[in-house]
Amino acid sequence: MPKYSVAVAGATGYAGGEALRILAAHPDFEVTCVAGHSSVGDSMSKHMPHIPQLAGLTVEDTTPEVLNGHDVIILALPHGASGKLASQLDPNAVVVDLGADHRLEERSAWDEFYGGDFYEHWTYGMPELITGKNSDGAYTRQRVALPGTKRIAGPGCNVTATTLALQPAISEGLVESTDIVADLVVGYSGAGKNLKRTNLLASEALQSALPYGVGGTHRHIPEILQNFAHAAGKSAAAANEFTLGFTPVLAPMSRGILATVSAHMSEKALDMSDEEIRGVWAKAYEGQDFMVLLPEGVLPATGNVIGSNAAHLQVAVDRKSERLYAFSAIDNLNRGTAGQAVQSLNVALGLPEDAGLTKIGVAP
Repeated sequence: MPKYSVAVAGATGYAGGEALRILAAHPDFEVTCVAGHSSVGDSMSKHMPHIPQLAGLTVEDTTPEVLNGHDVIILALPHGASGKLASQLDPNAVVVDLGADHRLEERSAWDEFYGGDFYEHWTYGMPELITGKNSDGAYTRQRVALPGTKRIAGPGCNVTATTLALQPAISEGLVESTDIVADLVVGYSGAGKNLKRTNLLASEALQSALPYGVGGTHRHIPEILQNFAHAAGKSAAAANEFTLGFTPVLAPMSRGILATVSAHMSEKALDMSDEEIRGVWAKAYEGQDFMVLLPEGVLPATGNVIGSNAAHLQVAVDRKSERLYAFSAIDNLNRGTAGQAVQSLNVALGLPEDAGLTKIGVAP
């Protein structure tokens, strides 16, 4: 069977580069076009020397004419850029947007956190997202919306870590919806490849940790609340039923997100044993191959998931404070961005969901 041809826009950035790394080893995809902006005319050997298979490609301009004609188009562009471009892309191509332009369902959320033009919501690319329960009590998931879709919105990396950590509790009503706190430790690649601020210099970043997007301003908040609403079996309009205190902290590491998400336990949870609460996570992620619930007492570490599409998960109960703590560790560029996008592409095209992906990390 011929391979699907793939064009990647934003190919010399971190997200685009990770997509290329995964695609280069994928049995069913062939990268035949790379596009950029300031890097137009450069050889990929200059920007991605760690992917020798793509060294012969030259960066082309990011235009519809360049991107069209390929089976798959991946957009790794800043917010606003994908939305403007998407309407000019081949409707028969499968397009994945790794940016924010097509993630949010409610315009009011976009206006509050992003502003500017609001673009159509695309099929959300998080296969393991819980979207409710069916009549026999089994979980329904976002995976069922992906087969055959032509437009996929890739989730945010912080969104992925936070959602995967807490969604079992949301789905089962184990926590109070108006008392959720998420503290994330984030690697610097999450800030992008361009030098925008002095604190992205090694001399500023090494040996230092820095919070950002504080005070309820981070743009991933409405997407997280949207996911919480779906995990509770509700529409995106119910996102305002949840509140989230969200504080990401840049840490001196290249990759990785460690999310600690806590909330006050509901009466239902207080009546459950710790073993029963842990069983909720076990049930929620049973059969989800990239979701790894660690043995009891073993906490996630970012170093164990680098280079993989896995999420390492754990749950703990603090009876004295009556708070439930959920933890997740992911690679922000792989599970949090490009890996999850390829996983969604696999499902959309009817390929094995794990094709080209691994849950084996690189350690140390």
